[in-house]
Amino acid sequence: MKKVYNIFLIITLLSIIGIIYLQYDNINFKNNPLPTETLTKINHEVIKIRKKILQNYGVNVNFPIKISDKLPNNLYGMATLNHQNEIIIYLNKNRFKESGSYMYAVLAHEYAHAMMFYFGDLTKVNSGHTKKWQQICYNIGGTTCERFVDRHDILIGKVRF
Repeated sequence: MKKVYNIFLIITLLSIIGIIYLQYDNINFKNNPLPTETLTKINHEVIKIRKKILQNYGVNVNFPIKISDKLPNNLYGMATLNHQNEIIIYLNKNRFKESGSYMYAVLAHEYAHAMMFYFGDLTKVNSGHTKKWQQICYNIGGTTCERFVDRHDILIGKVRF
């Protein structure tokens, strides 16, 4: 009986340590900016996208990228046009914890929306996912340029095999 008690005690202690570690990890992620390595990868991806925009459209754009933990969890990112006609791209910080590589792909997707704003196309048809948007997305190196989103495809896209 003492052996069963010791095994139970060890399992309970390991579980408590695991829960504490997970909570610490979540709090640490929430209260700190993204790691420098992640920010460097974002900047590298932005440079690649901007080069493709310059090659394909002859314009040199530099939209601000803001990382926010205030976006709803169902949004990976969004491009906005504010009242001062500034185009800003937001990326959901919380989604980087799931899959950084997927979020780098989201960047081109959002840049395509930003380019639609840049060209004056403010359509809300299909949440801005028109054929024109799709063509821009592919032209600038996007890989998540589907016009109609299948949540299953998003989940599969984030899983590393």
